[in-house]
This record gives sequence, structure tokens and C-alpha cells, in this order.
Amino acid sequence: MSTQEIKKKYPKEILQAKDLKGLDLVWKKYLGRKGEINKILKNLKKLSGKERINLGKEVNQLKKEIAEKIEKKKRILEKKIFKVAVKKEQVDVTAPGKKFPQGYLHPLTQIIREVEEIFQSLGFLVAEGPEIETEYYNFDALNVPENHPARDLWDTFWLRGSQKIPNSKFKTRLLLRTHTTSVDIRYMEKNNPPLRIIVPGRIFRHEATDASHDIQFYQLDGLMVDKDISVANFKAIIEIFFQKFFKRPIKMRLRPSFFPFTEPSFEVDIDCLVCQGKGCSICSGTGWIEVIGAGMVHPAIFRAAGLNPKNWQGFAFGMGIDRLAMMKYKINDIRLFYGGDLRFLNQF
Repeated sequence: MSTQEIKKKYPKEILQAKDLKGLDLVWKKYLGRKGEINKILKNLKKLSGKERINLGKEVNQLKKEIAEKIEKKKRILEKKIFKVAVKKEQVDVTAPGKKFPQGYLHPLTQIIREVEEIFQSLGFLVAEGPEIETEYYNFDALNVPENHPARDLWDTFWLRGSQKIPNSKFKTRLLLRTHTTSVDIRYMEKNNPPLRIIVPGRIFRHEATDASHDIQFYQLDGLMVDKDISVANFKAIIEIFFQKFFKRPIKMRLRPSFFPFTEPSFEVDIDCLVCQGKGCSICSGTGWIEVIGAGMVHPAIFRAAGLNPKNWQGFAFGMGIDRLAMMKYKINDIRLFYGGDLRFLNQF
């Protein structure tokens, strides 16, 4: 292609380029390594000296003109692209900002806080203890020695290591606690009666998982000790708690039972709120669900805590917080609390 042909064609091609990609093709066609300008320059050696000089000057001038016009068109195209991008991404500073998704308290956390508030209104303090507990506080101090058959009911997760028993030269094994009742002993060792405490917390038991059982769940333990405490005091406090918690009258019954750390002992059942007492998988078809294990504190527990059982008496109880939540929200599977499914959790 001659210089005259190039001068005639390149302005139209630059003008017709609608984007940077098209403009780049024009640049390659005329100024690239294999472009028309380089082809002419390679043929200069075939010309005489004067013709070579004149054509060389013309080609270099043409090369400069093409480069300048391509660069000018490039700036025009880039400006258009920028305007389109700004228009697309333009922000209206007067518009209200986008709200971040609001987080929610886990339903069990909500239940724990509500339970604590009710019992605090009844004069109870909230106590806490370690989830990694010693065999002494979890079993021995609660009147459950090593050979006691009740230990089979709390088959648990044992850990490596040991810890010194308080006021003794012997050591005790470590485990994940099976109940928060162990905190009762710890609290009475450091605080003199009269006292009222509740102990919410997570516990662990090695058992089969189903709709109403799991290897971990939350328990609330309660303890009230004074000079003259009876089962009547326990019944009155629990009735008030149920009425405030469920915000409606609740049917309740006490059944004789056995716990090593209480004597006498009893189970507390309420009518199943999931099925309204008709029978379902949660209440095993009975219409009743056991929510509390309770009783009068065994004298051995007072002695383990360094108190004289002749001077003090009281009641202790334990209830599953997960079961309370299932009753309150009519949830038929305990595993939903620990599944992490936001479709379930966001309802609360």
C-alpha cells in the first residue's frame, strides 16, 4: 500500500472505530510490526539515495500523524467510557443508606436471659462454674462415689489430666460436666447461708441423639438454703416461675424419684405445650413432659461444702433450658437449636 493510499484510508478507519478494541486494530494495521508503514520502510533500500531520503521523510511524517490522530481518538473514547461508568455507578448522596442485616440473639440465649430475669425478681443470684469439671465436684462431693450406680446415668466425656482435691493430698480426674449442680458445692464452700442461686450453663452427656436428647444442652440448676425451707417453698417458687415464663396457667405434678444429692427427691412434670396434652414425640405420647428434677438437699452435700446439716436445710432443682425453649416456642426437635440453619434461627 502506497503512502497516498494510506493517507486516503486511515482517517476514515480511525473515525469509524467505535471502541478501543477497534482503534487498536487500526494501530496494528498501520503502525504495528507487520503494519503498512513498516512495509514501506523495509522497501526503502531498493530506492536510490535521493528517492530514499524523500520517501523516508514522508513516511516518518505520516507515521507521526497517524499516531497523533489515534491517540486523540483514544482520549475521546476513554472519556466516553468514563462518563458511562460514572453514570452507571453514580451515587445519590441524599438517598438513605442501605441497612445492614440485623443480627439476632440465639433462642437459647433469649430463654436463658428471660429465666435469669424471672428468678432474679424472686431474689435469686446467678452463679457460674467451669464446663471442664473435676470428678470430685461433679460426682464425689454430690454423694455419687465411684462405685455408685447413678454414675451410669451420666456416662460422660473424660479428659486427660487431673487436679488436686480441695483440702486433700489426693488428685481427681477431669471431665466435661454432666450437670451444673457441681457449682452448688463450689458456691456453698465460699458463701454462707442463707442463699438463693441459679446456675445456668452448658452440660455434656454421652447419650443417643433424638428429637428430645442431645450430647450437649443447657441446664439451669437452682439452690435455696435457709433455716426453715420445705417442699412447699419449692412448689410455690416453681409455680410462679412457670406462670411468668409461659404467661399462662400451667398444669404441674410432682412424682417421687431418686437423686443422690437430694432426699426426698421428685420429678416435676408439666402438661406438654407442643401437643396441648394430646400426646406427641416430645412427650412420648403421654401428654406430660418432665422438666425438673428436684428435692431437699441431702445432708451429705452440706457436709461436703463444710456446712452443718443440723443447722441448714433447703431444696435444689435442675431443669433443661432447651426443653423450656421447646415448650415455649413449640419446637419438636432439639437438634434444630444446634444445626445453625438461619431459616430456623431468624424466626426468633
